[in-house]
Amino acid sequence: MKDSKIRVIIAKLGLDGHDRGVNVVVQGLRDAGMEVIYLGLRVMPEQVCQAAIQEDADVVGLSCHTGAHMVLFSRTVELFKQQSDRDALFIGGGIIPKKDIPVLQEAGIAQVFGPGTPIHDIAGFIKANLKREDNDSQD
Repeated sequence: MKDSKIRVIIAKLGLDGHDRGVNVVVQGLRDAGMEVIYLGLRVMPEQVCQAAIQEDADVVGLSCHTGAHMVLFSRTVELFKQQSDRDALFIGGGIIPKKDIPVLQEAGIAQVFGPGTPIHDIAGFIKANLKREDNDSQD
């Protein structure tokens, strides 16, 4: 799998209909050389998990502005771990109160990016924290 693109699934979870920020992130990660599959608005954890498994996603990006992030993000990670033997890097974004971030990280969300985060910071975090076989096998 030398030089394969990082595969990213991004979804707006739950009843969230705000998509301006996520569209910027999708395009920015594509511009950074990643293959990004955007599942769209109003997606449920089961759909994200299924898509991440089918697409062999390296990264799963979850976004939420409705306040349901604690349940929806945690449920998505939980389902993925139950249904897949692969590792994936889970990241989150949206309007997430700072007090919730440590709890989300304990649930398996590696990092939470708030409004205004530069795309190069998100792409850099992904590249620095992604565990992939092709990265592990390089000398």
